[in-house]
Amino acid sequence: MKVILITAILIGVATAAPDNSRAADPCTASKCTPPDCRCPSTTPPGDLETSQIPQFVFFTFDDAIQIANYDIYTDLFYNKTNPDGCPVAATFFMSHEYTDYTKTHDLYVHGHEIALHSITHEALTDYWKEISLDDLRKEFGGEKTLIAKFANIPEEAIKGMRLPFLQLSGDNSFEVGKEIGLVYDCSWPTQTFRNPGLWPYTLDYKSNQDCSIGPCPEDSIPGFWVVPMIDWTDQGNNVCSMVDACVNIPEDDADALSQWFIDNFNIQYNGNRAPFGFYVHAAYFNVNPLRLDAYKKFVDYLQGLDDVFLVTPNQAIQWIQNPVAIGAAGWPECPTVEDAGCTPLTCALEKVDEENPIYMTFCGSECPAAYPWLDNPTGE
Repeated sequence: MKVILITAILIGVATAAPDNSRAADPCTASKCTPPDCRCPSTTPPGDLETSQIPQFVFFTFDDAIQIANYDIYTDLFYNKTNPDGCPVAATFFMSHEYTDYTKTHDLYVHGHEIALHSITHEALTDYWKEISLDDLRKEFGGEKTLIAKFANIPEEAIKGMRLPFLQLSGDNSFEVGKEIGLVYDCSWPTQTFRNPGLWPYTLDYKSNQDCSIGPCPEDSIPGFWVVPMIDWTDQGNNVCSMVDACVNIPEDDADALSQWFIDNFNIQYNGNRAPFGFYVHAAYFNVNPLRLDAYKKFVDYLQGLDDVFLVTPNQAIQWIQNPVAIGAAGWPECPTVEDAGCTPLTCALEKVDEENPIYMTFCGSECPAAYPWLDNPTGE
């Protein structure tokens, strides 16, 4: 009798029809029209000659913002401008623990983008693969609240997210990203759409992007943007999404390493000019000081090109929604940022399940009652 019951249950599970009520339809240009919808495509937006298309470059950093890497960031990016006279901008997908929120505030008021990378940065990839909608709200919605309070920047200025380890969770993270008011996600690598590169697109309709770290989204999530992480190749022709994961590279010569950066950049620059991403973790320069020399050389090289713009993903999306030739009428104005001020304060705070207090530096006048964490992002 038990065998029969178990068999019946298994058959019931196997034959249960999936809920496809929200499954995305194939994308066509007639249904998906700008500015708020774009099909996945390697075709640049607008009817422009290649020479008229700006080559956008995304310099992004994952994990905590601390005094040591903050000094590197200011040296790399402060007091530099793009060909249109606007300040260059990097993007910081920041995790909460060990972040100095006064430095986060300073990066923001200097025009850089502060984006979400979760509160806990849980080390188990299965946690992110299987995470529920509610836990995603706590991780990313909570972090948005936390950053706004302790870095004293507006919640509406936070536009993007990246999942730890680039581990997607199907539709869930994209749905929560839209729900909490974000514009885009930049967690999804592509090997297939490298040359020509895949331009950012929305999830109104079905994506044709390859799914290397699934599960990938299948539902329609209107108006929410995917910024594809176009893979690099190392000198052994192995692909890598994060540059610090590339293996066969010239690590003992800054000029050769910088040239390898340029070689990967040229695939997009000499191709369809899909945005080129240089994605690393905050600790990238700690492993080998030569990397910083090569990185500076690469930034200087890009600064010598009059059609290359060092911007944030959100800035690139704004251009994609209204594509115009470089410098033409309608070209985006320089972003403006209001500085709400920051009074530095450091507090020793108790954290759940931790014996020793954690020191937290932030913008404020009073210590929170507890270390901000899941279910309590404001530390009340």
